[in-house]
Amino acid sequence: MAAAPKPVSLALQGGGAHGAFTWGVLDALCEDGRLDPRAITATSAGAMNACAFAMGRVQGGREGAREAMEAFWRAVSRAGGPFKPIAGSGWFPWLDALNRMFSPYDVNPFNFDPLTEILAGQIDFDAVHACQDTQLFIAATEVETGRAKVFQGDDVTLAAVRASATLPFAHQAVEIDGKPYWDGGFTGNPALWPLFYADTPADLLIVHINPMHRAGTPKSAEDIMNRVNEITFNASLLAELRAIAFVKRLIGDGMLADPGKARLRDILVHSIRADQALEALPASTKYDTSWRFLTDLRDRGRDAAFAWLERCADSVGERSTIDLKADFLQS
Repeated sequence: MAAAPKPVSLALQGGGAHGAFTWGVLDALCEDGRLDPRAITATSAGAMNACAFAMGRVQGGREGAREAMEAFWRAVSRAGGPFKPIAGSGWFPWLDALNRMFSPYDVNPFNFDPLTEILAGQIDFDAVHACQDTQLFIAATEVETGRAKVFQGDDVTLAAVRASATLPFAHQAVEIDGKPYWDGGFTGNPALWPLFYADTPADLLIVHINPMHRAGTPKSAEDIMNRVNEITFNASLLAELRAIAFVKRLIGDGMLADPGKARLRDILVHSIRADQALEALPASTKYDTSWRFLTDLRDRGRDAAFAWLERCADSVGERSTIDLKADFLQS
């Protein structure tokens, strides 16, 4: 008799079209079947993957989740997504600069937004809310306070997911209950802390799509801005990993008489990183929604996930498979 799948929490980063790498990771986890994602915290493209996964799981289990994610990314490719005008073209640096010179309230006063249409057509949020097997935590940034806002349960709506992916130079802020929101990557890419206050698995698998390490000094304007964005969108994640490492050290050194009373858990941390798979791709490819490119990213994600499963699946539930200090926190 096959062993029951091991419960895990997933943390999914955002990164435009590069989110198709995460699609591939989730697709592989569903096909493999040894792990059961019981909670997902996510931002931007990660949030879209999470919603498609939850919707599909309700409608057809693991295979339903795979079908829903593929249907979502097919819709992105057919529509060109919100990124098509600058995909893969030499105009990317110029248009990126123009985005920073002119407000989206000036250049897009009617707030035309293909991504909202894609989400409305592909994600059944009633089905997302009906998913009892996987909790979702979707992060956005509250503009007025600069704080992270995490939507969960029935608050995971089209507006919440759209807010989670709203870059301020490209799109107007999304208003929810009278408050404006921007991309969640500024304050949580993704936010880990919601997992620690909820009844979620202690094993945390982070799926990275923003490279932590990139060799050399960027010289072109595009490469400089890309690296600035990577560092900015990884900063909050690194801060939370540093906090996890601190708590793990307190628990490991026996410095807490009763960690349970302090609501502290020894989180087991795992990581699937896209550094090698994605670091050679220019920033403009985050806007490339061609089906060939998206499926190539999916396949890279699948390969990374199966390689990780081969190395680490047996350790889930037993121990962390990364050294937080050595892998993320040391220079």
